[in-house]
Amino acid sequence: MGYGFLSVIPPIIAIILALKTKQVYIALLLGIWFSWLIIEGWNPLTGTLAMIEGMVNVFQSEGNTRTIMFSALVGALLIFIQFSRGVEGFINIINKKLTKLETKKTGYSRVMVQILATVTGLLLFVETSISSLTVGTLYRPIFDKLKIPREKLAYIADSSSAPSSILIPFNAWGAFIMGLLITQGIEKPFPVMMSSILYNFYPLLAIALVFVVILFKKDFGPMKKAEKRTLETGLLMNEGSKPMVSDEITSFPPKEGIEAKAYNMIVPLLTMVFMMPINLIYTGWSSVKESTSFLNHVSQAIGEGSGSSSVLYAVITAILVAMIMYFIQGIMKPKEAIDLTLKGISELMPLALLMLLAFAIGDACKELETGIYVANATKEWLSPELLPAVVFIISSFIAFSTGTSWGTFAIMLAIAVPMANIHGADITIVVAATLGGGIFGDHCSPISDTSIISSMASASDHIDHVKTQLPYALFGGAITVILYLIIGFLG
Repeated sequence: MGYGFLSVIPPIIAIILALKTKQVYIALLLGIWFSWLIIEGWNPLTGTLAMIEGMVNVFQSEGNTRTIMFSALVGALLIFIQFSRGVEGFINIINKKLTKLETKKTGYSRVMVQILATVTGLLLFVETSISSLTVGTLYRPIFDKLKIPREKLAYIADSSSAPSSILIPFNAWGAFIMGLLITQGIEKPFPVMMSSILYNFYPLLAIALVFVVILFKKDFGPMKKAEKRTLETGLLMNEGSKPMVSDEITSFPPKEGIEAKAYNMIVPLLTMVFMMPINLIYTGWSSVKESTSFLNHVSQAIGEGSGSSSVLYAVITAILVAMIMYFIQGIMKPKEAIDLTLKGISELMPLALLMLLAFAIGDACKELETGIYVANATKEWLSPELLPAVVFIISSFIAFSTGTSWGTFAIMLAIAVPMANIHGADITIVVAATLGGGIFGDHCSPISDTSIISSMASASDHIDHVKTQLPYALFGGAITVILYLIIGFLG
């Protein structure tokens, strides 16, 4: 059964309410409830019961459950590295370097720290959650000291994570995209995916814009106001704003009487990063049937590996490594380790709940066939010249409405590839437009899990993060549409 235009109303309600009221939980709940109200034929009782069951069914997806567990367990890791004085040790090292730089040129350290944060996010292309979390956790104390607003850190964390993961697709993203291309009859998906990178304008522009804004200090829109506020008043957030993480976890008291050592933070975080590809190989190894060489087997295993499993195993390994390190140094006892783990998990329960609601509204939109309706409503009147630009816009709207780039890829590649074949358009450009649109819409959406994690890691108010990032995203999106129109009509 098709729901037509009704299918786009629930996500629009959720997005408008979230932006207007700043009550993301209530906005998502109402969006989910309205979705199931439509599905259940406008019966309030069965609609409400279906909504509850819909949220329970989120856990039927192993990937969703792992992601929610990962989100909660990250809280334990954050508290551990605070408690061990690892963050303090790292900040001391950076501060020494910045003091030397500051003597050369006033304001130089603010620029350098933001560049360092961006480069760190780009280098962690293996997984978006790890990229955002590492950048936010690592640089938040330094940004605070240099009076750089939390919204700026969230923007850098968000705009350096997903764009790098899609442009350097040697990760779960690449595996997922290649799998979708194979289902569309593309026999050699890897060359198509790699060729599309050159035409994937939005992530390229998003990364370029971050560097331009930092190096030339050309903030605009709400971010410019945020920069002015922090420099003049010292306020890291707007008055009345609520950080995604509570003060207890963002400024957890470290253990007294021990030396601050940077490696107590660096080693657990590097463990989490390096375990990601190892876990991808492990989880995908048995799925590879035949390969010509060991290296080929490894590359195929990474492509077949489970991204959600790899992330969960990585954070658990990092927690265990941190525990062992701190036990050996006498920083922590077993009882303290358990207490801090539970404390960290409890502090990130709001994030886990937000993840649950984001997945639930995504499932409801899938049930309503929101994405398919939007795509089918436009595909009849498209021409080859307009196809890349329109595919980008449709993908953007679906990602914005559902808060998921991966869900958008799954919906749109199934429609865009056949459309490209029918109209005789260039497959690589259409694939690039589909992928770029998913990233753009995800960047703009307040119900995006990537944006939520960036806000959490940066301890920024989530809606403030969305509002300050939106003008930059829209600027990049507008240029992208123009570029696709130029390519479409001029070749």
